Amino acid sequence: MKALVYHGPGSKSLDERPTPKLLSATDAIVKVTRTTICGTDLHILKGDVPTCEPGRILGHEGVGVIQEVGAAVSTFKPGDHVLISCITSCGKCDYCRRGMYSHCTTGGWILGNRIDGTQAEYVRIPHAETSLYPIPAGADEEALVMLSDILPTGFECGVLNGKVQPGSTIAIVGSGPIGLAALLTAQFYAPAQIIMIDRDANRLEVARTFGATACVNNASGDPVAEIMKLTGGVGVDCAIEAVGVPASFELCESIIAPGGTIANVGVHGVKVDLHMECLWDRNISITTRLVDTVSTPMLLKTVRSGRLEAGKLITHRFALNDVLKAYDTFAQAADTHALKVIIEA
Repeated sequence: MKALVYHGPGSKSLDERPTPKLLSATDAIVKVTRTTICGTDLHILKGDVPTCEPGRILGHEGVGVIQEVGAAVSTFKPGDHVLISCITSCGKCDYCRRGMYSHCTTGGWILGNRIDGTQAEYVRIPHAETSLYPIPAGADEEALVMLSDILPTGFECGVLNGKVQPGSTIAIVGSGPIGLAALLTAQFYAPAQIIMIDRDANRLEVARTFGATACVNNASGDPVAEIMKLTGGVGVDCAIEAVGVPASFELCESIIAPGGTIANVGVHGVKVDLHMECLWDRNISITTRLVDTVSTPMLLKTVRSGRLEAGKLITHRFALNDVLKAYDTFAQAADTHALKVIIEA
């Protein structure tokens, strides 16, 4: 089969690889019909994720059709259309019982990281019964790819961890796909203000059409001063960091109001300074999280009902044969205006 393979920092190629086989009775083999590229894949290619070793097939998102199931899998059968979760969960270990699927002792974020992932024609899914979701007939499967990772990540790591409430004021630093996913799902809670901060004017315009109440371009001014102006000098109740670089986290530290919450979502590859000399008396909380995908069933219903338009995040489409072009398009978003790209296998 064809697969996108990571060969070490800065190196990837579309290779021929053996089709995966069942290794456990709880496995399923899925023929991938649509997948996508995540910002985390770019972090892997930068060398920020040492758990991902050269030779790994990348990708942890997608939808597909079951080809084969292990003897212990009873809820799925060949021919079923399924949503692949970016998080693999056994459902039995202590972490899974606590709803922390991301820390499953035999799963977690392993697809495209510690085992071969979804940017291929076929993928092996461990713990299939608790790591796949059935796709109802007639569903927009392209839009549902956004439920593999991006929407639950923005919602759980940003909105829920950020304690967004009706009437609260939110700033989302980063208007890329994850930041926009947080913007879309924050509106479940009717905040008074959702302020988007980015250096890309196009992405800020997209954010405005998605429901942002204000947009701040930090490439052309002082974002802290602008946020303070928008909030009457108080700052924001929730600052969601959706980039993963030191400057964006430190910006969150500068704009958080007393009693507020900084919710980190970004993948950080280098150290970030925590300015306790400014924050020690501010009564703030700082949260970190890897997505658990506990919200996926709810989000699936919300997307199917039309209340959450996940498909709006898709801007480009490619065949698997053109996956290298897809990576270039996604990585050069400032020029290509890419948000999420769909890759059809």
